[in-house]
Amino acid sequence: MVQYGFFFDQSRCTDCRACVLACRNWHDIPPGPVKWCRMFQWEKGVYPNVRLHFLFAPCYHCEDPVCVRACQNRAIYKEDKYGAVLVDPQKCRGDRRCWSACPYGAPQFQSDQPGTTMSKCTMCPDRLEQGRGPICVESCPTRALDFGPLPDLMSKYGKLRILEDLPRDTITRPAIVFKARLPRKKLVCYDENKALELLKNRDAFERLPPLYLSGDDVISIPPGLVGRDALNLKPRTAEEAQGATQHDE
Repeated sequence: MVQYGFFFDQSRCTDCRACVLACRNWHDIPPGPVKWCRMFQWEKGVYPNVRLHFLFAPCYHCEDPVCVRACQNRAIYKEDKYGAVLVDPQKCRGDRRCWSACPYGAPQFQSDQPGTTMSKCTMCPDRLEQGRGPICVESCPTRALDFGPLPDLMSKYGKLRILEDLPRDTITRPAIVFKARLPRKKLVCYDENKALELLKNRDAFERLPPLYLSGDDVISIPPGLVGRDALNLKPRTAEEAQGATQHDE
């Protein structure tokens, strides 16, 4: 069996979510918590070193899928031609052991009701049989995505299979190759402390109150102030899933 997989270039991604919408349209997935292709956005750091992180997160169709072993109903299996991890909805009982086992949160559920069956990214086998790529890959306008046999992707793009904040790739050996975002560079030299002072005083005539009293108010951000300050791959409820990817609709 030749394992097929994805490539994601974090430095080229603009979080336009064309991949997410294309997946919804192609597979006729209604608006709601079920998202076979997910794009996550989270912010890290404080002024002047703030970075936005983007992550393309379908099912990574792992070489060692722990979800297959976790499913006691044998509803999840790995097919031989492309190495896709698929689910048989007739066998699924919605016990969510697959979700508990998967470090990437790929199993999707329409509601929180017990017994709700699981669905997930399929790797678009109908398109692969026609000689085309998955719809998410072919919809990417910035060419941040690629698809093909995993050995070919690793030969072309390298062997990086983990990004910052992701689980260890040794857990499941995900069938994806990453290119990490480019290191941050200071393109315009400026005095960071002087910039804070200029920003604090909004009005040269002092008719308006200052935005903040001290630069520490900007640099020291209390926990919870930033809405998405960490990657949450595994929302525990349908509502939480909607909030984690709320721009996907």
